[in-house]
Amino acid sequence: MSSLAITTDTYKLFPSPRNVHRVVFEHEVFVPYPYALIDLPSMHLKGRYSLFAACRLSDMKQGQLVTFENEADVAIFNAKFVPD
Repeated sequence: MSSLAITTDTYKLFPSPRNVHRVVFEHEVFVPYPYALIDLPSMHLKGRYSLFAACRLSDMKQGQLVTFENEADVAIFNAKFVPD
């Protein structure tokens, strides 16, 4: 299987098959909605980004982790993301 789990100090991550970049970038936002649809291309972000299904290890909370190459994209994401 090509999409193996990635374990960091904070999360266990499973890459989205739609990711163009399968990199955990420096800037991240944990979204505690594991089934929310997140359409990152429609947000017109400035840099590269990636999306992962995530389990936060500290409390085993399921959700999604969005990581960004550019810190400014975090603010754009937070302004545009509305959970369904």
